Amino acid sequence: MTLTQWFIFFLVVQVIHFLGTWKLYVKAGRKAWEALVPVYNAVVLMKIINRPWWWVVLLFIPVINVIMLPVIWVETIRSFGKNSTVDTILVVVTLGFYIFYVNYMLDVTYIEDRSLKPRTAAGEWISSILFAVVAATIVHTYFMQPYTIPTGSLERTLLIGDFLFVSKFHYGARTPMTAVSFPMVHDTIPLARVKSYTSSPQYPYFRLPGFQKIKNNDIVVFSWPVDTVDAFQQYGDGKYHYKPIDKKSNYVKRCVGIPGDSISVVDGYVHINGKKNVLPDRAQLQFSYIGTAKNRNFNPDNLYKRYKIKAGDFAFISPTEFYVRGITEDAAAKFKSHPSVSTLQRDIKIDGEIELGIFPNNRKVNWNRDYFGSIYIPEAGKSVKMDLKSFALYRRIIEVYEGSEMGIDNKLSVNGTQVLLNGKPIDSYTFKQDYYWMMGDNRHNSEDSRAWGYVPANHIVGKPVFIWFSWDSNVKGLFNKIRWERMFTTVGGSGEPVSYFKYFLILLVGWFVFDWYRKRKKA
Repeated sequence: MTLTQWFIFFLVVQVIHFLGTWKLYVKAGRKAWEALVPVYNAVVLMKIINRPWWWVVLLFIPVINVIMLPVIWVETIRSFGKNSTVDTILVVVTLGFYIFYVNYMLDVTYIEDRSLKPRTAAGEWISSILFAVVAATIVHTYFMQPYTIPTGSLERTLLIGDFLFVSKFHYGARTPMTAVSFPMVHDTIPLARVKSYTSSPQYPYFRLPGFQKIKNNDIVVFSWPVDTVDAFQQYGDGKYHYKPIDKKSNYVKRCVGIPGDSISVVDGYVHINGKKNVLPDRAQLQFSYIGTAKNRNFNPDNLYKRYKIKAGDFAFISPTEFYVRGITEDAAAKFKSHPSVSTLQRDIKIDGEIELGIFPNNRKVNWNRDYFGSIYIPEAGKSVKMDLKSFALYRRIIEVYEGSEMGIDNKLSVNGTQVLLNGKPIDSYTFKQDYYWMMGDNRHNSEDSRAWGYVPANHIVGKPVFIWFSWDSNVKGLFNKIRWERMFTTVGGSGEPVSYFKYFLILLVGWFVFDWYRKRKKA
């Protein structure tokens, strides 16, 4: 829905509210017109139902408002003596329209000093859980979101099994675009394995102000732009389905290209504006290697402890030839000196070799994972010349990211060498938003922008800032599986990560001692 459509919808809701409640306003000692004035009518209603004014703010927070509306419906009828379970069920099931019946058909009396304390233990629990969900949803949506690293595309900076907190406020929190959604879950309701949202209506894209801009080499969480799949069990029919932007699967990669950059990959290394990219000291590139063993008796067991080579990343191609996926150059240098290893070299594609599955996926460019580009990363307000080459590079941007996902019907086509937008010839195109180029440090084991292209600004989710737990499934023993040295470490920064876990334990013990002493003194 566009802003105009949402404004019309908002006005219609105000009229419905007025028609359904004006008599109740009068019975509560207010004026009938107060039920009609937008926002002010909500403030007055909070006074009528004896609830704090800041509840009005919750009504304008996406997702939270879906939770609060039934609460306010119930509170409204209870303020006029309709306290039974049947009344509560009716007002919720009818989406609040039961209030019309109370307003026009029943002779109710306003209870000014109504007790707000739940009458049963169950009611107390429901009330507590409800507002715990509201508070947690606000934190989850606008401040900090937990996240798990599922793949090794950013090893060794982020490891499989790392549990992160992702900041929403560094780059500015993106307000939910899906109007009706199950709180604090993404695209699928756990256990039930069903879709957690309705695809419509959709709020327009809006992002709160942030205090940082994305810089080259920042690690960023974003909505996977090309995600139209069945959302990992969401539908279970194996077909492709439309997914709203904020319900697309979350990915985490390193942003190697920001708006206005020109990006290329040469010999597996990223070049930004013609210069080889220098990664932060915590980042470690990984490549795949091909090697030969000195004899057929080479035993690849126990390679993880010394070389961080996981069992699934090592495979024999022939009795003496093997393939290693995703190890750092330092680890490769050590592994090359293994007494049973004869040769070891990076598995790099040849410059000019065409590789399938490489953006722009038209088989007309001789690019591969190790030799790619150069391409321009679009910047909002900047224009590019439109020819046959740029047609392939920016077609999805124009038709989808700045087209159908914004409610615009854009169609790009070619007539000979002339590019057409909606049937009209164009020589250039001006971008409406910024774009980014995301890649994994594990160059040969990362599905990233080299496969599916640009990440639009409205797909940015947040910045990983803190690792609170880490689990290594490649080692044995429950105690050994916990990566204690990674617990309570920061994602950014220079030098070796420092764990603040012991300081957390000291503060936790200190709090319990203080709380025990305070209660004992009070008693």
